[in-house]
Amino acid sequence: MISKEDCQKIIDTAISHATGKADGIEIHVNSGLYATSRFANNEMTQNQAPDTTSVSVRTIVEGSQARLSSDKIGLEDVKQLVDNAITVTKLLEKDPKLLPLLGPQESTNNLVNRFDDKAAYETAEQRAAQVQTIIKTAKADKLQGAGTVSSGHSFLAIANSAGLNQYYRESEAECSITMVAPGSSGWAKAGGPFMKYVDTEAMAIKAAKKAVSSADPVEIEPGHYTVILEPSAVLDLTGDFWYDFAATSHLDKLSCFLGKVGKQVLGSNITIYDDVYHPLQSGSPFDAEGMPRKKVCLVEKGVLKNLVYGRRAAKEFSVEPTGHGLTEPNSRGEMPRNIVIEGGNSSLDEMIRSTNRGVLLTRVWYVREVDESKKIVTGMTRDGTFLVENGKIKCGVKNLRFNESIIEMLNKVEMLGPTQRTLGEESSPAVVPAMKVAYFNFESTTKF
Repeated sequence: MISKEDCQKIIDTAISHATGKADGIEIHVNSGLYATSRFANNEMTQNQAPDTTSVSVRTIVEGSQARLSSDKIGLEDVKQLVDNAITVTKLLEKDPKLLPLLGPQESTNNLVNRFDDKAAYETAEQRAAQVQTIIKTAKADKLQGAGTVSSGHSFLAIANSAGLNQYYRESEAECSITMVAPGSSGWAKAGGPFMKYVDTEAMAIKAAKKAVSSADPVEIEPGHYTVILEPSAVLDLTGDFWYDFAATSHLDKLSCFLGKVGKQVLGSNITIYDDVYHPLQSGSPFDAEGMPRKKVCLVEKGVLKNLVYGRRAAKEFSVEPTGHGLTEPNSRGEMPRNIVIEGGNSSLDEMIRSTNRGVLLTRVWYVREVDESKKIVTGMTRDGTFLVENGKIKCGVKNLRFNESIIEMLNKVEMLGPTQRTLGEESSPAVVPAMKVAYFNFESTTKF
């Protein structure tokens, strides 16, 4: 991983080399060192520690723009990348909505500190000890353990010829565990900028308990059930939902919320923010053009309050940008990256005790959009699906395929758990609660 000083040399070289050749240049430098220990069948299978750095340049020439990227970071290679980008830019048509490069911005680095030495510099031996703990738990319950333990750190630098210069670094630790029995499985995943987010022993016990508890699953009839969604299930169900809060999705008439700003769209117990500064969040406090991110209330008590705006969309709507722009050029415009769904005070146990008959979902997988306008998604349950009867978990059930509108789902939430940093397999991490939802639609059963 290159140093901050070497990163600045790359930036200075690119800007200097473009002077007199392009009307403007923007440079992104991404560098990271993330190490991963993989295990399967109760054995360590792989250790890898890729050290990667990439450079991306956007050049502007007479109203046209283009971006090229490379993992060659020698200073002569950077000069060649700039020349190639300029050549490509001259071949393209003018962009009538091209905006000037963003000028210097106030630093936001003092507002967040997400660098943890323990996570950034964890050794292979320390990761191996975590894997050993997981495998020991798996063997104790006669299960097969598989998954990953990873850690490392990275930085992102964005600069341009108009004087912008932003820099952000972050550490990360993550663990994913799947425990497999002959007819059942359990899963747990956690991670974040600080090592405190990853308790491999507790996670292994949780995943093993789900695999053992869901053994010999029964088949239940498809239909509408009360469901208790653990946070990971909430996260992956809602993952395709967030672009509908992007202003460009409204300009392009793709959002399911067209013409509904200021109107009730979700249940009155649902409040959603985009907040990079939330203590459980992660990611850079500036967007892909270097604009500082703002906290934005998207939904307040079910009412659609605001959208997020990149610079282009903000100009179209005659509003201030919120700092959510994507890498230019980009047709999607912007994206909320730091979702926080406000929670409540109900525990999972309380949700279970209050349920006469329902289904508890650990997580979902292979979630795909069926109807964009109604936000209907389909997918399957996985790694811990349980039948709840008379306020208690009765047994494991064979996995089910669902077909459900996320808008309708968020209008049927009966109970909310506390918010927590949550990881899944289909979506980026977010801060979300567990939910108890009425009348959730399971379309069909599976054989496992």
